[in-house]
Amino acid sequence: MSIVQQARGGAAAGTVAGAGLRRRPSFRPDIQALRALAVSLVVLNHLWPKELTGGYVGVDVFFVISGFLITSHLLKELLATGRIRLASFYARRIRRLLPAAFLVLTVSLLAAMVWLPFSRWEDTAREILASALYAENWVLAAKSVDYSASTSSATVAQHFWSLSVEEQFYLIWPLLLIALFWLAGRRNRPAIAVVFAGIAAVTALGLVASVLTTEFSPNQAYFVTPVRAWEFGAGALTALALGRHRLPSPAMKGVGPAGFVLIACSALAFNDGTPFPGFLALVPVLGTVMVIFAGNDNRRPAFKPLISMLPLQYLGNISYSLYLWHWPLIVIAPFALGRALGTFDRIGIVLLAVVLAALTKAYVEDRGQSSVYLNASARRTFVAMAVGMALVAGLAGLQLQVREVRREAAEQAAAAAALQPCHGPLALLAGADCADPFGPSAAPVMSDANEYWKTPPTCDRPDDELKAAETRTHQRCDFSGGKRDAETVWLVGDSHAQQWQAAVFAAAKQRGWIVHTALLGGCPVADVRFTGYADNVDQNSTRTCMDWAKRVTDAVAADRPAAVFTSMFARKQSVDDGSGRPVSEQFSAGLQKTWQRWTDAGSKVYVLADPPLNQAVRQPDCTNLHVQDPAACAVDRALAQPEDPLTTAAKSTYNRDVQLVDLTDYFCDPRKCYTVVGGVNVYFDANHLNREYSELLAPLLLDRLAK
Repeated sequence: MSIVQQARGGAAAGTVAGAGLRRRPSFRPDIQALRALAVSLVVLNHLWPKELTGGYVGVDVFFVISGFLITSHLLKELLATGRIRLASFYARRIRRLLPAAFLVLTVSLLAAMVWLPFSRWEDTAREILASALYAENWVLAAKSVDYSASTSSATVAQHFWSLSVEEQFYLIWPLLLIALFWLAGRRNRPAIAVVFAGIAAVTALGLVASVLTTEFSPNQAYFVTPVRAWEFGAGALTALALGRHRLPSPAMKGVGPAGFVLIACSALAFNDGTPFPGFLALVPVLGTVMVIFAGNDNRRPAFKPLISMLPLQYLGNISYSLYLWHWPLIVIAPFALGRALGTFDRIGIVLLAVVLAALTKAYVEDRGQSSVYLNASARRTFVAMAVGMALVAGLAGLQLQVREVRREAAEQAAAAAALQPCHGPLALLAGADCADPFGPSAAPVMSDANEYWKTPPTCDRPDDELKAAETRTHQRCDFSGGKRDAETVWLVGDSHAQQWQAAVFAAAKQRGWIVHTALLGGCPVADVRFTGYADNVDQNSTRTCMDWAKRVTDAVAADRPAAVFTSMFARKQSVDDGSGRPVSEQFSAGLQKTWQRWTDAGSKVYVLADPPLNQAVRQPDCTNLHVQDPAACAVDRALAQPEDPLTTAAKSTYNRDVQLVDLTDYFCDPRKCYTVVGGVNVYFDANHLNREYSELLAPLLLDRLAK
């Protein structure tokens, strides 16, 4: 079962505590209410993230429920028969999960081809395939530690990460229980005692892993299965404990409501900045355990009239399909509507998701589980699964092929537009007579050709010099044409320096330079105590960054290049030396100290001012939502280009060999900053330049160097 799949057809909740197992009602309205609460928290968090900041804890609620239910089922079978029929168990999971999942994945893929820009098709196809194979969480874990993917837009299948975690749990958990039962038999120990000890050990180790991984690798911690295993373990321990322990009636009436309160408080108090899962996941996990524990008897539990309300029970019943449908609708809707989502649009998504979930529950989920053909043998179920996966994979491959056709057409359109006199930033030159400098783009959808990190064939392969952990950051690009006296220049910084490399390379072709690049995403090249990028504090990454920045500073000084070009996303980089000084002052001091090292070695330092902000000041995908009128995405210049520690440092230095190169006038007019200039997209993604636009800035960059 998936994180919300437990809703279908009521929930068997009998628990096992040994040979004296008590019979309990198979239907648990409290668990059904928990499902309804959990899926509601997730949906509302996705639609109104600023209002329900911690709604993501609904996933943790589902994980605990899954651990509780599946352990109850498996232990019943083990105690009754001494074994688990694995083929039958996995086949039941497949019939419960895959029909609805394959339907949603297929519809989502087709909807993406109809409405999403083709620049998002590759990620969509890959993640839909990963979701069909229940490996989406590992794909997102890999992307979460890949800086180049940090600005990627969410795909229609991103929410399948939690379903992938659960399927991996279901794959392993029966094997663990079988092993523990075997061990109990070998040691001649009571089976339940050994099972309890084994699950307790797994749960404790998982919690420790969760705390440590959240501390040292927080982005990855959110997705990886071992870090989440303890939450399933908590549900499993609850199933075991219920057979031996029973709270007094007065306590029982208070524990359940208190559990709901804990879940609600975490949903309201937690936010994107909360270190999670870590030890804080104990709050919603403990709350879920309390609700399950309190509802496990025949006495009238507190809140029973409320949790037994038909709408709430029905919502819990369709929660799996509701979870499947809501996210693709959120991703697709802005493109289908041609605008950013408003309040009524979001309400409409909720209603449509409920309708689709109800239909899917009745005509896909239930029929898949009751199919006479599939129930005839586990083999038929496995074959049907393989066929479904093959069909999804085939559609994903088709999407990639169509994407290539669209990409080639876009590149041809861009090449034709490049011949026009008012192309790109040239439209903002003084005296330029351009009819519509902020009109539609000739190629509004970004493709591989627009990737800012692309390097020409004249560049060597990245080498091992200046490695940061396992990342190769140094590359040599020779544009000298073989001249013996060619000048050497360096481009150093993070990805916001890398976005300028097309301009630097184009300038290098004209000047015959040899260019060295040293670039590490999210990392400032400055003598500062770096504490994190974009509010993400990862001690391993910060130490690696500071060590790398020092080695780059030394390498540049030792090379004594003619010039050093440097830039960084200082607005998003946190520094703290413990002095209590303002961050901008700390940054300025550290930057100026680094620049002094280079100018003392005889180099000229050119500080490339960061371009105006993009997604931080306008709706995501604004340009694609306003293809015919991209000027609708314009924002005030003061908002798009606020104070930046990088430019502040360059303006305040007394070092005459440090020069600020600020090309903001080629992104903005005196009042507004734009996403399309001269028929060319300014930005490639959320906060990096389109490589084409960067390259077109080369003449303007050279002009500033001559001054």
